[in-house]
Amino acid sequence: MSEQTPEPSATPPANPAAQRQRASQLAQALRHELQKALIGQAGVIDDVLTALLAGGHILVEGVPGLGKTLLVRALARCFDGAFARIQFTPDLMPSDVTGHAVYDLASEQFKLRKGPAFTNLLLADEINRAPAKTQAALLEVMQERQVTLEGRALPVPQPFMVLATQNPIEQEGTYPLPEAELDRFMLKLRMDYPQEAEEQTLVSQVTRSARSDMLEVAPLRPLLKDKDVLALQKIAADLAIDDQVLDYAVRIARTTRSWPGLALGAGPRASIALVRCARARALLRGGDFVLPDDVKACALAVLRHRVRLSPELDIEGLSVDQVLQQLLDQVPAPRL
Repeated sequence: MSEQTPEPSATPPANPAAQRQRASQLAQALRHELQKALIGQAGVIDDVLTALLAGGHILVEGVPGLGKTLLVRALARCFDGAFARIQFTPDLMPSDVTGHAVYDLASEQFKLRKGPAFTNLLLADEINRAPAKTQAALLEVMQERQVTLEGRALPVPQPFMVLATQNPIEQEGTYPLPEAELDRFMLKLRMDYPQEAEEQTLVSQVTRSARSDMLEVAPLRPLLKDKDVLALQKIAADLAIDDQVLDYAVRIARTTRSWPGLALGAGPRASIALVRCARARALLRGGDFVLPDDVKACALAVLRHRVRLSPELDIEGLSVDQVLQQLLDQVPAPRL
C-alpha cells in the first residue's frame, strides 16, 4: 500500500493548550523584566500584569519615593506601543487630558488636537493632585475607550490602559477621587516599603547607576507589541472557570453589601473584575483553569476601593484591608 499523503490543508489548527503555555511564558518573561527595574515589589508587579492581561485600569497608592512612576515607565519600556504621561496639578484642565479644537488660520477651519489620552498606556501621575472636574475627564475614556470632542466620538488605540498614581489622601494638597471614577479602576494597589534585604539591593544598584535616585529602564527589553497584548487578553478571557468558582467570586462581592462594619458594599462591576482578574492570575501562573485561590489572591485589590468602612470601625482604627480579610476568611471557598 502506498504511503498516505498528508491532507492538503496546510497549517494545523493552533493548539489552545500550547497557546496558553506560550502566553504564560510571555507574561512570566515580562514579570522578570519588570523585577529588574522595581526591586522589592513582586506582589505589585503581579497585580499590574494581572490588570494588563484582564484589560483593566490600575490605581497605585503609596508615599513618595517607592517607585510608582518607575513601575509604569518600566512597563511602557517592555511594551512596544504608544505611551503618554500626564502630570496632574491643581490647574490642569479637562482639555489637557482629552484634547480640544484649535482654529487653523491657514485653512480657516477648526481642527481637533488630540490629547494624551489617545495612547496605549496612559500614566496619570499624582491623579489626586487635580480637582474632581479634571479627574472626571478620564471617566469616559476609561469606560468607553473613546473620547468625545466637538460632538464626535473618537476611539482611543487598543489596547488601552490607565495607570494612575496617587499619594495617600491624608497628605496636604490632594483631592479624594469621586466614587464613580474609583469604580472604573479594576484594581487599587498599595505600595509599601521594601524589606531590609531588598532595600539594600535597591540602594546598591541605584547608587551604581547614572541616575541619582532611580534605576534605569533603558536596559529593559521590549517584549510585547499591541497585538501581543490583545492576544494575551483574549487567551486570558477564554480560560476555563468552573461554575462553583464563578459563584465564589460573586458571593464574595455580594457579601460586602451586608457585612457588618461596611457602610457601602461593592457593586456588580466588582464581581466582573474578580472573575476577569482570576482568569488573568491563572494564566500568569501557567494554569489551564481558574482556582478559588486565584479569586482570593486578587480580592483585596479589586474590593478595597469599592467599599467604605462604617464610622464605628473607622474610629476604632481598623483598615479596609483588615475588614475585607476577615470577610474572605469567612466566605467558604469551593473544593474542586
